[in-house]
Amino acid sequence: MNSPITGKLMVMKQETIETEFRKEKFEVVYHYYLCEDSGEKFEDERLAQLNLSQVYNQYRKKYNLPFPEEIVKLREQYGLSAAKMSEVLGFGINVYRNYENGEIPNSSNARLIQLAQDPKEFKRLIDLGNVLNEKEKERVNKKIEELLIQDSLFDFDLTSYLMGQPVVDDQTGYRKPNLEKFTEMVVFFTMHAQPSLWKTKMNKMLFYADFLNFKKEVQSISGCRYRAIDMGPVPNNFNSLFDYIAQNNHIDIQVTSFANGSIGDQFKPNPKREFDESKLSNAELETLKEVAAKFKSVKTNDIIELSHKEEAWEKNFKNGKKLISYIEAFRLVNI
Repeated sequence: MNSPITGKLMVMKQETIETEFRKEKFEVVYHYYLCEDSGEKFEDERLAQLNLSQVYNQYRKKYNLPFPEEIVKLREQYGLSAAKMSEVLGFGINVYRNYENGEIPNSSNARLIQLAQDPKEFKRLIDLGNVLNEKEKERVNKKIEELLIQDSLFDFDLTSYLMGQPVVDDQTGYRKPNLEKFTEMVVFFTMHAQPSLWKTKMNKMLFYADFLNFKKEVQSISGCRYRAIDMGPVPNNFNSLFDYIAQNNHIDIQVTSFANGSIGDQFKPNPKREFDESKLSNAELETLKEVAAKFKSVKTNDIIELSHKEEAWEKNFKNGKKLISYIEAFRLVNI
């Protein structure tokens, strides 16, 4: 971005500051362009959104407000348009769409949205509101019955078992852990690293993809938690995650024995499994492509060394192999 004062190209800077939102203080990594001649700071639309999203994430977390993807998923599971969902919940006609696009709902509307996540409660709202015609009501009630049957059959939450509790915070990149997205990430990197990819390198590429996406969008791709261990950042519970993905034929894993007695896992594409890009947004796909291109030719030992230069790993490893906050994504140095 060129300075509106001097016309010269400005450099992007960042600093941790305290900012106010709805009469409360929040700490964010503030991104801006610096005009070095005048000392003035400027934001373009992208940086302004990046800064604002950090505040919104913290505010939603503090008051347990639903995130946009939860709001979209709720409507989709009942097969309703945003306008019709607004009617059912008693909002203004464009209100639900605005919430899907990132506007923060007030507390009463947020609680109503969360109440509607329960199919039984949503059925009551449908019956009380009387805004759907008979055909629409029949279709939505069928969806509700299907959801109730699913709930009764699948009490075991596989995603929580493998990826931890569905809490949305800075350790999940302000996204609820999503096993489908994580699986597609593994499939993507396996296919783009033929003929094979060692597990250690896979761990680093997943880390860089999730954290790079947060750096650009203030949201991770998979909601996976990452831990700092000796070999660099890794998905928490990565062995169980990879075992599940391989056992369900998303990828193949070949175990290789070495002369020194150690073993290594090589990830290979499953010939019957194709990458499903519909599970990811366009921005997330671009992130995966960027990481794949950046590290495709980097050897396993070299990507370990690169990850050891990241503050995200260094600080948390020294403090006891802790889980890594995605806020560290803003300080990535290798991508």
